[in-house]
Amino acid sequence: MGISIHLLGSPRVERDGAVLPSPRGNKVWALLAYLIRREDSPSRTHVARVLFEDAEDPLAALRWNLSELRRLLGDAGLRGSLLELSRESTDYVDVDVATGGTWVEALCVPGLGRELLEGMSFASSPSFEVWLATERRRLQATAEAVLREAALARLAVGAAADAAELAGRLVRLNPLDENFQALLVRSLAAAGDGIGAARQAAACRELFARELGVQPGATLAAAMRTATAAPTARPATGRAAALAQLEAGEAAVAAGALDAGLQCLRRAILEADGTGDAAVRTRARVALGSALVHAARGRDEEGATALHEALAVGRDSSPSLAAAACRELGYVEFLRGRYERALVWLREAASLAGDDRAELARIAIVHGSTLSDTAHYQAASAMLREAEALADSIGDVRQVTYALSMSGRVSLLCGDLEAATEALERSVGLAERGWTAFVPWPKSLLAEVDLSRGELDAAQERLEQAFALGCQLGDPCWEGIAGRGLGLVAIARGQPQRAAEILVDAIARGGRLPDAYLWSKGYALEVLCDLAVAQGMPQASAWIDELHGLAARSGMRELTARAHLRRGARGDTASGSAARLLAEEIDNPALTALVEKTMRRAQPPRHPRPASRGSTQ
Repeated sequence: MGISIHLLGSPRVERDGAVLPSPRGNKVWALLAYLIRREDSPSRTHVARVLFEDAEDPLAALRWNLSELRRLLGDAGLRGSLLELSRESTDYVDVDVATGGTWVEALCVPGLGRELLEGMSFASSPSFEVWLATERRRLQATAEAVLREAALARLAVGAAADAAELAGRLVRLNPLDENFQALLVRSLAAAGDGIGAARQAAACRELFARELGVQPGATLAAAMRTATAAPTARPATGRAAALAQLEAGEAAVAAGALDAGLQCLRRAILEADGTGDAAVRTRARVALGSALVHAARGRDEEGATALHEALAVGRDSSPSLAAAACRELGYVEFLRGRYERALVWLREAASLAGDDRAELARIAIVHGSTLSDTAHYQAASAMLREAEALADSIGDVRQVTYALSMSGRVSLLCGDLEAATEALERSVGLAERGWTAFVPWPKSLLAEVDLSRGELDAAQERLEQAFALGCQLGDPCWEGIAGRGLGLVAIARGQPQRAAEILVDAIARGGRLPDAYLWSKGYALEVLCDLAVAQGMPQASAWIDELHGLAARSGMRELTARAHLRRGARGDTASGSAARLLAEEIDNPALTALVEKTMRRAQPPRHPRPASRGSTQ
């Protein structure tokens, strides 16, 4: 059985099923957790700074702890200048399974939902304490994502009672997430417990009113209607009728007649089920799931259920359609900042897609966007270039447009204005010729390039156009990203109060639905935090805490670094050190320059010592 490493809950190492004696000192566990969760191999100097900054000789303290870790794990390497943990004799690491395994595998992790290094604290190593708090939030979010996936999958195969039990665990972990509450209500209703569903919905409304001062949105109401939303008559008119309903539904959704289209797609599922044709049954469910995810605001959770049903029906018989279902499930996770789970779905999608270039292009775009959100910029650029080439090779103009917008965003975030301009101008041009509903996204990003060049009038004109179109479409993401840009224009024009009002409104617009794009909210919130710190606003601490919570839970590495940077600018030295450490892990010269500039400003001025008597000065 080899070595099993358990870091969730009370940490332990097992060999062949037997628990090994714990090492001397909690710092050994801290070192092990840090090396396992790092994506690269850090230097000895870096690790010594993070974990042993309080020691008289940090490198000597590190050497002692490395020897203890080697004694615990056997031959684990860790002898070079770069600390790379050998995994040759390690069969199982619970955090790896929780983040990168299927939901079936992750659900079996004994410590799922418990804290990383539970019960341990490291007050003498403030930089590590900051890192540990961030990882704990991120792994808590991972546990929630696994339980959600498991509940949706069980619901999709008709095991509603199991789904309700899993959704109940989920709500206990995070009762203020409307999607989780809605999933529990839908599961109870599907299990035949209508009274329980109604009581849960009422309890949710009371909780939200008491804790948040708001009422739940449309997602909870939709959960109550889900069981009655499908046609009740079960026709038996054959495959042709199923395909006709499917095509009519897809056409109606594309034309903007959403309710009529969804009704046709639900009818298509019933028609298809009557035929027993697995391919048609899968296609109908993928169509309904995709429509609910992309066209129906606030309905991602219902759409995810349909997509899980598609996988249950067609994983073996229709691999290309199953790939599309996995990709859409990955896209849902991407939108909500559950990036590690998104990558699990995208890897599965790629394995099922075979040589389907259209599907591979779509998978690569979501994958590249995920890498960009988590500040893996070089890998993101490579993936998005591959996506653009694949989409261009089959003449899929919309996917080319999308890939270019995301490539332009990477260049913008990294300060390469020339490359950003080229990609975003092409994306805007293509969108304006055939995909008007997408125009606000690349146009808002292109306006940020104008801002970076000091072209305020051009930026404002683009942003006002993007904002107006976003409002016309009712798209929270487009309204939020354009509003962020308009806030930046107001800052550049010396109107801080007006800028704060615009940014608060943009954040509220972008997050008004529970399935809106989370990175976009964080992107706007970061500007508001910067403004609040610069202007000494009383809300600064609360906004920075909100940004850190959002970014840390999801793994938005650059936004996490920027949250720490804002705290550092207000005198929190541990957060300032954490910002520097995080920036070292991110290949973005623009971020590195910002960290150094901000922390220089945060340092108190040095006053020369008064000259002593007899001094020649």
